[in-house]
Amino acid sequence: MKAAVIVCTHNRCDTLGKTLESLAASTIPASVEWEIMVIDNNSSDRTREVVEDFSRRSPGRFRYGFEPRQGKSFALNRGISETQAEVLAFTDDDVIAEPAWLWNLTKDLFSGEWQGAGGKILPLNTAPIPDWVPRDTYGVLWGSFDLGNQPRDMSLAPYGANMAFRRDVFKHGLFRTDIGPGVQGARSTNFEDQDIGERVLRRGGKLRYEPEAVIRHPFDTQRINRKYLLGRYFQMGRYIALETESKPALHGIPRRYFTIIKLLSFECPKRLYHWLFASEPAQRFTWRLLLSSSLGQAYELAVGRRGAAAESAPTALHHS
Repeated sequence: MKAAVIVCTHNRCDTLGKTLESLAASTIPASVEWEIMVIDNNSSDRTREVVEDFSRRSPGRFRYGFEPRQGKSFALNRGISETQAEVLAFTDDDVIAEPAWLWNLTKDLFSGEWQGAGGKILPLNTAPIPDWVPRDTYGVLWGSFDLGNQPRDMSLAPYGANMAFRRDVFKHGLFRTDIGPGVQGARSTNFEDQDIGERVLRRGGKLRYEPEAVIRHPFDTQRINRKYLLGRYFQMGRYIALETESKPALHGIPRRYFTIIKLLSFECPKRLYHWLFASEPAQRFTWRLLLSSSLGQAYELAVGRRGAAAESAPTALHHS
């Protein structure tokens, strides 16, 4: 059995070092081979030096890879191609992993019953949260992912800072490069990680929630502002539009036009009404966020180049 952790990074050598320190302290059964694959996504700082230092200290444990094409999805796909591990775990370059994280996240995937797994993401630091911020937005603020303390099957996709998949999942397609962050000219929505889990679920695969697989993610307090949250929900709406499977035209009219009419004639006015008249601050802002999501969906359906999604469809992984 072999597992690999894939960490993609761009100009974050300071936080990367702390992340790799936490991963180096992982406690894994001796029967499991494991490695940490760091993909440098065209960094201009000391990223390579940091990784090579860890490689010298722990020979065979850390490996360095370079992806010159800018964009996280390119780097993720490079990481997949650089390792032959049976199970691939993914995390960010600014997190702290608890010692048992990797084993708890991956241990149930070797049997083949589950195709993927996600763990708990908790804040690394704390800060006061205003009363107008809905709890549902914590996932945007620090990547919060917490489904409780009992392991179980999941009906939603895990987040990219704490997820793992069997290698054969990527025979159906790699990370989409048209929706991942950092790609120049792409319609980035930052939902390339959830897209993988959602594709597994659509194929009838099973995802496992592992509450003992804990990652601590920094809480960027600068994100506590309405403009940032509204922008993220607008992007979420665009992602929903991109992920909507096209249906046959009705009387020669593309189905997306009917969806646009529904959004602008019914859904948006309803959400606008609730935003304007809700009494509780958090509830009121929730409706404003949902309105932003609907507008993002309508925008992508009306303005987005829908053919680009097909052109950028993820290439399947053909080798084992």
